[in-house]
This record gives sequence, structure tokens and C-alpha cells, in this order.
Amino acid sequence: MKEEIQIVLAGFGGQGVLFAGKVIAYAGLIEEREVSWLPSYGPEMRGGTANCSVTLSDRTIGSPLVVEPDVLIALNQPSYDRFIDAVKPGGIVIADTAMVTSMRERDDVQIIGIPATTMAEEAGLKGLANIILLGKLYGMTEFCDRDTLDAAIDKCVPARKAALADKNKEAIKLGMEA
Repeated sequence: MKEEIQIVLAGFGGQGVLFAGKVIAYAGLIEEREVSWLPSYGPEMRGGTANCSVTLSDRTIGSPLVVEPDVLIALNQPSYDRFIDAVKPGGIVIADTAMVTSMRERDDVQIIGIPATTMAEEAGLKGLANIILLGKLYGMTEFCDRDTLDAAIDKCVPARKAALADKNKEAIKLGMEA
């Protein structure tokens, strides 16, 4: 586990960008790390653009702004196009190829494309492409302990939707194996 990881998650409102960011942030809180979670969305919310910056660190975080992320998770084409150039050299880009059809390459970052939206639908997990991509990130970086990630999902899924916690954990596993 790196002593600090800065992540930008971006997509359309309603794709669960802020929720996925919140799961990462809660995982950091559970492990008593320094955490910053900064959501950003347009006034139109659903259908408009949404992104969220998350920093997990073992040191004090100076600013919640993530200008040069270590990781970009892109859930749609406009988000990929907007943030691809900001990713730090040596960073990771994870994109949902069901929604990001044109992935401009960079030779100084690792770009992973997985058809998360399609995978979610085929597995009966419609609407959990965000968590499949989060699972892929977890599989690549292990930004927290696996049990911590499950606990963070339990914390973030509202009580009235408790049945969705297991589906989210299933989506994490799918992403790790993708």
C-alpha cells in the first residue's frame, strides 16, 4: 500500500461516481488514515458531469484538490477526455470501455479498459459499473485491506438498501478479476 494515493473518479451524474469515491474515503477512515473527499458536480446533477477527488494518505493532506491524480477512473468519454492529461506519469487510468469508446493513449501511464457497464448488466448488477471499476482499482493497488473495503461498502450503502451491499461486494470481486 502506497503511503499516499490521489484518485479522480469522473462520469455523468447518476453513474455512482460520488458513491464510489465515498467508499474509498470510508475505507481510509476505517484504517485511520488521513482522508480527503471532494465532490464536484454541475447544477443539473443526473445526466450532467460529476467527479470526485479522493486522497488517502499516511501524512497530513495539504489540500483536497487533486490536480495530478495517481489514478483516474473514467465512466464516460467526456470525463476521460477531460482528465487523461492530468494523470501523473506512472499513474493508472481505468476506463469503462462500454462508455469510453475512444481511448487516447499515453505511453507514460498504465491504461486499463474494461467494459464495466456491460459486465454489470450481464451479471445482474445493473448500475454497479462504478463498483466494478473500483474493484479493478483495488485489485491493482490494494489501497486498503480487503475486509476494510467490505466494511466501507456496508457503511456507505444506506440501511433502506442494505440488500445492495452484497451486490456491491460481488461487483468488487468482478472488477478484481477483470
